[in-house]
Amino acid sequence: MTDTLLPNGTEDSGGDGKHFRKGCNPLAQTGRSKLQNTRASINQQIIKQLRMRAGAENLLRATNNNKVKEMVFLELSYVNANLQRLMGQLEGLNSSVDVYQSTQETTNIPLIALGLKETKEVDFSAPFKDFIMEHYNEDGRTFEEEIADLMDLRQASRTPSRNEAGVELLAKYYSHLPLIENRFFSPTHQTGIFFTWYDSFTGVPVCQQNLTLEKASMVFNMAALYSQIGTRSDRQTIVGLGEAISSFQKAAGMLSHLKETFTHTPSYDMSPAMVGMLIRLMIAQAQECIFEKIALPGILNKFNSLIKMAQEAVKVSEIYDQVHQSMIQMPIKDNVPSFWSIMSLVKTNHYRAIAHHFLASALLDHELGPNDDEDQQEKALSQVYDQLPEGCSPLDILKNKDERERIGKAHFRRAISGHEEALRNYGLCQHLDKLKVLQEILEASHRRSLNKYSDYENEEEFPDYFEAPDIISKTEHKAEMELPASTKVKVIDFFQRLGPLSVFSAKQKWTAPRKIHVCAEDRDLGFTLKGEAPVQVVSLDPLSQAAADGLKEGDYIVAVGDRDTKWMGVSDMMRLLKDVDEEGIELQVVSIIDNSPTMPTKSATFSGNLPKTYSMICLAYNDEEKPLKARKVSKKSSFLSWGLKNKMKSASTLSLPTADQSGTLPWNKPISTFPSSSSYNNDSAFH
Repeated sequence: MTDTLLPNGTEDSGGDGKHFRKGCNPLAQTGRSKLQNTRASINQQIIKQLRMRAGAENLLRATNNNKVKEMVFLELSYVNANLQRLMGQLEGLNSSVDVYQSTQETTNIPLIALGLKETKEVDFSAPFKDFIMEHYNEDGRTFEEEIADLMDLRQASRTPSRNEAGVELLAKYYSHLPLIENRFFSPTHQTGIFFTWYDSFTGVPVCQQNLTLEKASMVFNMAALYSQIGTRSDRQTIVGLGEAISSFQKAAGMLSHLKETFTHTPSYDMSPAMVGMLIRLMIAQAQECIFEKIALPGILNKFNSLIKMAQEAVKVSEIYDQVHQSMIQMPIKDNVPSFWSIMSLVKTNHYRAIAHHFLASALLDHELGPNDDEDQQEKALSQVYDQLPEGCSPLDILKNKDERERIGKAHFRRAISGHEEALRNYGLCQHLDKLKVLQEILEASHRRSLNKYSDYENEEEFPDYFEAPDIISKTEHKAEMELPASTKVKVIDFFQRLGPLSVFSAKQKWTAPRKIHVCAEDRDLGFTLKGEAPVQVVSLDPLSQAAADGLKEGDYIVAVGDRDTKWMGVSDMMRLLKDVDEEGIELQVVSIIDNSPTMPTKSATFSGNLPKTYSMICLAYNDEEKPLKARKVSKKSSFLSWGLKNKMKSASTLSLPTADQSGTLPWNKPISTFPSSSSYNNDSAFH
């Protein structure tokens, strides 16, 4: 089950200058790769059957011929039968938890991992090159290398390695998606690119032309990958259990981020109800690993230690019961594998039985002695029960040997019945039959409780039908969601040659580049510049040669001669133009076309789950709306004199937002389960 990596060899022009890591080799014959390949094959067959069913249903609606209808009904029965068969195979794949377990696992209950969502290949080449030509007025063929790098990164993210490097690979592609969206996905223009993703539980395909589904699926796959890292950890060591706990908590954090950020995804496996259930499942598995971490060094055979472990076990059982209740609700029940539901029920009963076993041992094996701390034991026992048996107090139970024995034996009976229920649940699911290690653990736990109970059972006594009260859950280390920092990866835009994203985005529209010939007259070009890259023309002298040649205020300078200046600031542009003589130089400029209302009234945002509304009236200002007489007409300051002598701060710092054609308005900027036998070898360990 080791992950095979392809050699790194593609330059990462969208990262840190190094080479981005490839995904696993999809042809490698590992357990996980075989499963993913089978999943992809089943998804394709499901699509074929769905298309056949849609065609048959259309024919049924269109015809009135009874013979044709009979043939269509027969065909539909075959198609529906095939769909049921394929869905069953897909459920079997989702039940193949043994593929994801650590190779070191021998005595731990298996954990559930999420499978990666499958997708089709996407060819960005032709649509992006056409868009670059039409929208950015540049030759799209010069960006073939950048497009190829993006496609390689997406392809690699389909088969990530099962470690932190794999998560980083997914996070890197996810971080590129907002940049790609701003560059190529206009709200008024469709690129013709379709993103198809398959539901990880049903295999039903979902297709969208925007990047919302793509982003949500990447977040889901990061959560799935963390769950696989957690199940792969070596739970026979403290370090491995710590890794498993962290991984499941991060998986829950990613799923929570998915639920809060992408609320209307069309794929049911990412619906709020399903994601909420998956979050609880990840938290339950993290809590189970916390219990195993506490138990791994061995459980001290002391009253307080056994009480503590009983409450820890009840906590695990309690969370798994919540998971099971979520799984049996409709429509989750129809989509989640039945194996998962039964597995959560098995663990609910198993850990509750373990808790009763621990508490029974504490009461029967540790009578209150003269050297014991009576107050401490009384306090510990008082926190175990929500409601004590009638007429009993914690101190009465501790001091009365008969009462301790009566309640202790009642707890053993509940432990035995709980183990028997877990074994019965195990036998109900055909997929659980493959997990022999789970059966061995359940049977060993059952035998241990039976043997312990037989030591205290007296055949001459009358049967006691007293039922032990429930145990209150308590834990010193509660599993919580954790949003991993590795998802926030800084990347460099693949298409940064198109210019700063705040100006050169799919949302902006501008004129085709115009060539302007400028020359200096008394070292004066007739205009000044402002802003960050790209620089913008301001204070244009209407009598200058540049104005006569077509230069306008608000134009962006994108090239000087043969040099691209989209990323040049004011100071760099000054140095480039300071030596312009009377013969002049040729500039390329563009003008942004305002395609939005000049006076937005309100802009709503969402911060901290509280809606905030900001009025934009105070931010919008249009000098063009002033009467002509109210405008000031003054001598335009010389570009060179401003640049070399005055170096006015106002020209190189941010100006108040205006409703001009520049597009630089603030709102336009992008913003061991039951410890194994090896744990009991120590003399101080609980038996």
